[in-house]
Amino acid sequence: MTARIDYRVAPGGRLTGQARVPGDKSISHRSVMLGSIAEGTTRVTGFLEAEDALATLAAFRQMGVTIEGPEQGRLSIQGVGLHGLRASAEPLYLGNSGTSMRLLCGLLAGQSFDSILTGDRSLSKRPMRRVTEPLRQMGARIETTAEGTAPIHIHGGQDLHGIDYTMPVASAQVKSCLLLAGLYAEGETCVTEPAPTRDHTERMLQGFGYEVRRKESRVCLRGGGRLSATSLDVPADISSAAFFLVGASIAPGSELLLEHVGINPTRTGVIDILRLMGAKIDVLNSRVVGGEPVADLKVLSSSLKGIHIPDRLVPLAIDEFPVLFVAAACAEGETVLTGAAELRVKESDRIQVMADGLKILGVEARPTPDGIVIQGGRIGGGRVVSHGDHRIAMAFAIAALRSDDTIEIEDCANVNTSFPGFAELAQSLGLQVEVLTDE
Repeated sequence: MTARIDYRVAPGGRLTGQARVPGDKSISHRSVMLGSIAEGTTRVTGFLEAEDALATLAAFRQMGVTIEGPEQGRLSIQGVGLHGLRASAEPLYLGNSGTSMRLLCGLLAGQSFDSILTGDRSLSKRPMRRVTEPLRQMGARIETTAEGTAPIHIHGGQDLHGIDYTMPVASAQVKSCLLLAGLYAEGETCVTEPAPTRDHTERMLQGFGYEVRRKESRVCLRGGGRLSATSLDVPADISSAAFFLVGASIAPGSELLLEHVGINPTRTGVIDILRLMGAKIDVLNSRVVGGEPVADLKVLSSSLKGIHIPDRLVPLAIDEFPVLFVAAACAEGETVLTGAAELRVKESDRIQVMADGLKILGVEARPTPDGIVIQGGRIGGGRVVSHGDHRIAMAFAIAALRSDDTIEIEDCANVNTSFPGFAELAQSLGLQVEVLTDE
């Protein structure tokens, strides 16, 4: 049983210095998946050694892939080709990782063997019909619970065919799932998205030498090709950097440099939103590493103002909203978010959980079906519950930089799913966070 971890964060302080946050979680997942089904040895640096990405790695080891590492972010993956995976003797347990489960549904739908995907209690509540229904249209045989949740039983040996699918909701996980299934399908698979989502899968497929065609909001590939091994350098995760972008913006006297951060244009909504609120963020030393744009981000403290968050930026910042709500709580005036119903089916109901926690801290926060209205002002102290959601826990820790009193956060062990070493790095930059462990 995992030890219980709580945070106690003293009020005030500032963030100064420079740091490189851990590797991008989305890219780390995909590096293992595509490296495993490529031909040859793929070498990865900057891999995120956190529970979610390690769950993906463990699943491919169970399916017969030899992977050396991780050692200081380095992996060596002996690819087995598109048809070289083997059936796992046990169900594939994916912990808390929705990315692992949804993308593996697509990749495994085209295999010759059966697979069972399971996860922890939180993952087992998350909606999976958004991937299983279009996969069934491609010819996959997939069984879930009556509620459309895990455990998921995927029957192998099915002949998949390409489809032309228009996603009802913008989701990089759904898009990636169908593209991975498309590798095994006869003909062409096309996905049209209603709004831009992260395009790491398309970029990485091209990096492995697989042809992907994109025109505006539509991406297509043909089945039956091959992936060739490559080398990948995983940039620092902008979703992890976001906590410090907000922290340095709200804490007077802060000046912070975040190094080698991925600034993929499908992921930079957090920068755009903070700048609209008045944040001082400079993008320095822009470059392209392994097909992904990377830069150093310099942020200075500033006076933020409330805004109505543009709908076009919502899918580009979907994982960063918990800490953006903290920025809104520190801003002058009202911040309004709409069009973000997706937040209610993440690791927790992030709209409700953040609203509840902000209210405990004395912030006026009104949840709506697809968003929230936050009135900026003072932040008090108190004890909040993260509901086992890593981004909720870290967001409330950052809130203490502007609080009047100590903030205690319950149930923070899942921070390790995306950001191992968060508390230690935050302490080194100036956050007065204490980790409390109950063995």
